[in-house]
Amino acid sequence: MQRAFAIAAIVAQGGIGVTGSIVRVTGSGLGCPTWPQCFSGSMFPVEHPEYETLTQWIEFGNRLLTGVVGIVAALCVLAAWRIQIEYPNRKRLVKLAWTMPGGVLAQALIGGVTVLTGLLWWTVAVHFLASAVLVWLAVLLLHAFNEGDEPPRWKVGQADRNLLTMLVVAMGALLAAGTTVTGAGPHGGDPDTPRLDAPIETLTFVHGALLAVYLIVLAVLGLRWIRLGASAALWRRYTVVWAVALAQGALGSVQTALGVPESLVSFHVLGSALVIIATASLWCAARERGPVISHTRRENKPEVVAAE
Repeated sequence: MQRAFAIAAIVAQGGIGVTGSIVRVTGSGLGCPTWPQCFSGSMFPVEHPEYETLTQWIEFGNRLLTGVVGIVAALCVLAAWRIQIEYPNRKRLVKLAWTMPGGVLAQALIGGVTVLTGLLWWTVAVHFLASAVLVWLAVLLLHAFNEGDEPPRWKVGQADRNLLTMLVVAMGALLAAGTTVTGAGPHGGDPDTPRLDAPIETLTFVHGALLAVYLIVLAVLGLRWIRLGASAALWRRYTVVWAVALAQGALGSVQTALGVPESLVSFHVLGSALVIIATASLWCAARERGPVISHTRRENKPEVVAAE
C-alpha cells in the first residue's frame, strides 16, 4: 500500500505540471484573476463580462486538482508515520514523506504569486521547476519505502558517481533552459502577459545544446558500464532513460518545426516529467541502503507453540 501511495504521488506531482501547461496554452491563466479566491468575494468562478466561462473553469479546475495532490501527499505522510511508530529510527522516510505536503503548500503559494503578478514568465518558470523537484523527491520516496535506512552504499565507482551527478546537473540546466524558451514563446497563459524579451531562436539553441550535453554524459556512462560491467537492474533503467530522453528530444524538434502547437506543449511537459522520473530511478538504482524494513513485521513473526 505504501508503494501505491508513493506511485500516486509521482503521478500527481507530474500530472499537476501537465494540467498547468493546459491552463497556459488555453490562455486560462487569469481565468481566476485573484488568489486564493477565484474572484474577489468568491472562491468559485462567477459570470463576468471580461472573462470567458470556459477559461475560468479551466483555471479553477487546476486549482481543485491541487487539493487532490494534497490528499495524496497526506496519505504518503500517514503511511510513513505508521512505519515510524514501529521503527522510530526511520526518520529519513518520514522526512521524505513530509516533502510532499510541504511541496504542495509551497506550490500553492508560488501559484498565488504567479497569478497576482499577472503570470510573469519567471514566476511560471519557478512554478514548473518546483514541480520538477517534487517529482524527483516523489521518486526518492518510492524507493525509500522499498529499502532500508543504512547509509547509502554505491554500486558503482567514484567516476561513475561523478558522471551520474553530472547527468543530474545537466538535466536541471536543461529544464531551466526550457523555461526560458517557454517564457519567450507564444503561450503565456494570457494574451496580455509580458514575455521574456530575448531571441527565442537563441534560447532554443541553448536548450538543445544542453540536451546534447545530457545525452553525451549518458553515453559516456554507458560506455564505462560496457567496459567495467553493470547490473541488469542498472542497464534496464539506463535503457529507459535513453528511450525517454530521445523521445523528448524528438518531440521538442517537431514542436519547434511546427511553430509550437498547443497540444504538443502539454506532451512536452509530460515528457519532462518522464525524463525526471527515469533519471531519478537510475540514480536510486546506483546505490542501496540495506534490506527493506516493513511495518508488517509483527505479522511475520514466527508463532510460539505452547509446551504441552
